[in-house]
Amino acid sequence: MSKGKRPGRDLAIVRRFEAAGFRAWPATSVHYDGAWAVRLTGGHPAKRLNSVNPLDPFDDANLTERIARAARRFAAYGRPLTFRMSPLAAPAIAAHLDAAGWLRFDESLVMRARLSEALVHEAMHQIPLKDMGRFISAAIEIRSLDPALRPGLSEVINAIQPEAGLFVLQEGGTPVSTAICVHDNDLAGLFEVATEESRRGQGYGRRTLLSALKWAHAHGARTAWLQVEAGNESAIGLYRSMGFTEAYRYHYRQPPQDDDA
Repeated sequence: MSKGKRPGRDLAIVRRFEAAGFRAWPATSVHYDGAWAVRLTGGHPAKRLNSVNPLDPFDDANLTERIARAARRFAAYGRPLTFRMSPLAAPAIAAHLDAAGWLRFDESLVMRARLSEALVHEAMHQIPLKDMGRFISAAIEIRSLDPALRPGLSEVINAIQPEAGLFVLQEGGTPVSTAICVHDNDLAGLFEVATEESRRGQGYGRRTLLSALKWAHAHGARTAWLQVEAGNESAIGLYRSMGFTEAYRYHYRQPPQDDDA
């Protein structure tokens, strides 16, 4: 943590965005073991939707027993046991997983930006799609997803608690960029942000994001936020150019694989 920052204030920011993330991208099943949110989703394999999320830096009791309980829940869903480790996770959990040889992977950044009129002033006004099927078709095509994920993605989007705007940018009748903007009080969360591979670096992603944020700003949002993999340098560069800065990071942990598996 950088010199001069206030730990209590920083954790309050993390708690706010973590709670917003759970509302914006809801799991089918959420079970609490103390302050651990055990999120599982049968129809979609995304790690955010299938992970144990420790939410209190002081909740580190009975780790062996609680991890075993979580493992049984994940096995029942046919999902690999996965922990999502944000700054809210107790340090003792990380030490316990390290001692057991758990793998650490897929670090991501949570970024935020002040959502001002100046940012979205010149953005193209775009009305969100009402046809969720059309959005999902575009998302599957742009990201080359397995079409079998359609029902699960539909279930997740349908379950979003706050107001959600679905955005697709087309070029010549072909979808080239997508984004979901979740308007939650004064927050605007961005999800399913993608641009077709051959069209990247041509401004399509920026146009889609600014249109989505213009919509959210008009509805009262004043802070934009998103999650992006730490290795996605081109996306991070785009977000920084739009005024986004890093708020915190998280990563995933899984048990070591059995060599005999």
